[in-house]
Amino acid sequence: MIEEQVILVDQNDNELGQMGKLEVHQKGLLHRAFSIFIFNEKGQLLIHQRAEGKYHCPGLWTNTCCSHPRPGESVQEAAERRLQEEMGFSTRISPMFNFVYHANVGGGLVEHELDHVFIGRYEGEVRPNEIEVGAFKYVDIDDLVIDVKQNAKHYTPWFKVCLPQVIEVMERWAA
Repeated sequence: MIEEQVILVDQNDNELGQMGKLEVHQKGLLHRAFSIFIFNEKGQLLIHQRAEGKYHCPGLWTNTCCSHPRPGESVQEAAERRLQEEMGFSTRISPMFNFVYHANVGGGLVEHELDHVFIGRYEGEVRPNEIEVGAFKYVDIDDLVIDVKQNAKHYTPWFKVCLPQVIEVMERWAA
């Protein structure tokens, strides 16, 4: 099986090349990624627990969907594709912002990503891919913020960095 390739980038999201996903995480090289946050009509966020078979951060809770675009694929196309592949549904998603983070994720692996954040709304059935997703649930934002503070070790590093920024954007939308 050929290893999935990710796109290496600089701090301005200019492409520098591509490399195998595992090698990138072993070397901690900056690469392009995306995170999707899906809300229901009650304003609850759909989060998922990463499957136990994931090579990093298994069993941790995170945003609705997160992954990497393939070479030659736009971030928007990749986000739409992976939402269907991981969570089993499609919905309109909009790009909101991006950020760079760097985090040791254990096992000699490092996440160093320029993460494009998308937000959307969905009310239908969720049919997650069990290879990717161990569990999922909709949660109230206020309860989630408290739980992330009290149980930070149960959440992925990128989610803890990104969640406050998503909340800030949502508050500006509501104003």
